[in-house]
Amino acid sequence: MTKTFKTMTKTFKSLAGATFIATLIAAAPFAANAQEFTLKVQSSDAAGVPNFELEQEWAKRVGVMTGGRVEVEMLPVNSIVEHAETQDAIAAGILDGHITDTSYFSGKDPAFGLIANPVGAWSAPSEMLRFVEYGGGKELMNSLLNPRGLQFIGAVTPGLEAFVSSVPLDGVADLKGLKMRAPEGMVQQVFAAAGAAPVNIPQSEVFTSLDKKVIDAADATVFSTNQAMGLHDVAKHPVYPGFHSMPMLEVSINKTKWDSMPEDIQAILEMSVRDLAQDMDARLAMKDMEAVAKARSEGGVTIHNWSAEERAKFRQIATSQWEKVAARSDDAKRVYDTLVKYLTAQGLI
Repeated sequence: MTKTFKTMTKTFKSLAGATFIATLIAAAPFAANAQEFTLKVQSSDAAGVPNFELEQEWAKRVGVMTGGRVEVEMLPVNSIVEHAETQDAIAAGILDGHITDTSYFSGKDPAFGLIANPVGAWSAPSEMLRFVEYGGGKELMNSLLNPRGLQFIGAVTPGLEAFVSSVPLDGVADLKGLKMRAPEGMVQQVFAAAGAAPVNIPQSEVFTSLDKKVIDAADATVFSTNQAMGLHDVAKHPVYPGFHSMPMLEVSINKTKWDSMPEDIQAILEMSVRDLAQDMDARLAMKDMEAVAKARSEGGVTIHNWSAEERAKFRQIATSQWEKVAARSDDAKRVYDTLVKYLTAQGLI
């Protein structure tokens, strides 16, 4: 073999090696961005409602934030299983996760209902979200969910519900003898303890019941939705912001899948849920504020806003009912103790 040929062969090998290395380097970003996890997540919200649209936006952001490593498929309520079956479906691997009202699982343990909606506890989403992040709520949720095969990532809420009334309500004393609609369970229990006369009427019959004066008030939903349903046409003394109900929606996924994720993806998912909580709070509150401004400009509606003192009174009444729930299981007692300790430290009760 001539010296020239040997030199050419060596040069070719060097070029080939360099080309191979360059190919690996060029391909590296694509390998890093390759999809690693697919999450099939079912919501408790129906397609087309504002909540679900925000959840769909969140799913897209997760893909962007992870560089395509995580793909979230958001599904509306009842797509795969019934709304109250998602916890079991996640544990079984039928679903990967859910965004849902935690109180749906109260039948498994009353602790779920107490942490999800301790009626009267919160006056703003920020109060509840602080409890979840920094007051022991996240740890409580994982102590409830981990043994059931789920990992709690974070909480969001559609906000504090307004209260519909055809008579002026400026404080707890005005609830005495009030004929009102309230859903069964904790809400009815608390209002009855406050002196009201709650009855179970379907949401679809609230307008007619108010119009015919079968009831004087109703626990319905947020101000903007109540306005859209025409409830303020027959009940012109709404309380806003409300003083009673604000559901917690949990974002949770299969624990085995969570444990298989690298720390950076776990951190991104946690941050993304915090972002969703802020997004949902701000954008749904904007809808309420627009509806409030419209109601005030058009006249005929008197909006009542309870003082901090009256809200504290209602919390005190609610606390007595939380105690009854706490007595039903060890986990409910832990939720109660943590919740009351937090509210007391914050000066909220």
